[in-house]
Amino acid sequence: MLSVSRLLTGTATESDALRYGRQSGRLPSHLLHYSEDKRPVVVWTSTRRCNLHCAHCYTDSHDRAYPGELSTSEALAMVDRLAEASVPVLLISGGEPLRRPDLLEIAAHARERGLRVVLSTNGSLITPETAFALADIQVSYVGISIDGRPEIHDRFRGMRGAFDASMRGIEACRDAGLKVGLRVTLTKSNLDDLPWLFDLMEEREVPRLCIYHLAPTGRGAKIQDFTPSHDDTRRALDVVFDRVLSMHQRGLEPEVLTADNHADAAYLWMHIGRTQPERQASVATLLRWNGGNGSGRAIAAVDADGTVYADQFWRWRPLGNIRTQSFEEIWDTRPAPLLQDLRDRRERLPDRCQGCRFLDFCNGNFRSRAEAVTGDTWGMDPLCYLTDEEVSSDASARPS
Repeated sequence: MLSVSRLLTGTATESDALRYGRQSGRLPSHLLHYSEDKRPVVVWTSTRRCNLHCAHCYTDSHDRAYPGELSTSEALAMVDRLAEASVPVLLISGGEPLRRPDLLEIAAHARERGLRVVLSTNGSLITPETAFALADIQVSYVGISIDGRPEIHDRFRGMRGAFDASMRGIEACRDAGLKVGLRVTLTKSNLDDLPWLFDLMEEREVPRLCIYHLAPTGRGAKIQDFTPSHDDTRRALDVVFDRVLSMHQRGLEPEVLTADNHADAAYLWMHIGRTQPERQASVATLLRWNGGNGSGRAIAAVDADGTVYADQFWRWRPLGNIRTQSFEEIWDTRPAPLLQDLRDRRERLPDRCQGCRFLDFCNGNFRSRAEAVTGDTWGMDPLCYLTDEEVSSDASARPS
């Protein structure tokens, strides 16, 4: 993830990360991107079952029982193994995680074992009672998906009234004292709603917005035509930068992030060079520490049946299963060839990436998306919107 707001406004600095030794176990959540040891955030698909039918669902979930998912005892054992492997964060996703009856028990156990717990949900099933239970467990953050205005959200989520239900979930989280934020995946359908989403943040006093770029896997593969053009993506980022700075100037400090397109780091750095050149070198250091795409190193995924992947979108490339191996064995002791390649990827990347002056910021972007679209693990990520001139490897133009 790219912390756009903190980098743009100067509220993230090198000294902040150095104060904690850049160790993932010590860094607060908002600085975890800058860890040196890069222990993986684990995205756990707790269940594939979901009460909605979202157009871009990477797990292709439906509202039915799925055989073979981890039992309660297996999930608790998984948490123990993740804690032993020094995993700093367990991001519980789905499907819809609240369709899993034992979710609170598993989340509470993760907290007891020292993991930070994040919940990614559509929000429609969060009652006041559920929100207070999550607060009692000390869940760090609840991210709730909002795709745009009510009519766009309901159409994308496949249910009339989904927007209102999700907003009730947001209000319940706020009332319970939970940190809650909006999650939106950029598509052609909601690009024009970005300003409206920022307005919604202000009106509802929601402190966080995370903007995701589309990954064409699961049902998302069927809506590749909804992927914004490169020019539209750049314009969307311009809107984000303008709104963040406008809110900052009015004394508001929203936390705004982008995810799943590491070209954003280069685009942000160039924007800072034009508007705040005195800060460009410091931001370059932070972006190098962030390191760009972390699939297979800083990000791991565990499916509902225990299968481990390099990230949550790479569901056709299993690395092992925690039912038969420990996470540490799969991830550290005996990593699969794909993991080894991802951790030593530079010479495998396309020529354009190898020669790009922003390679330290991006790390070759999203390999699972490149493979999903081109069939080649080491092909170009089609969502890289940087121009040939911008990526020029002229040494004098490299970030310093």
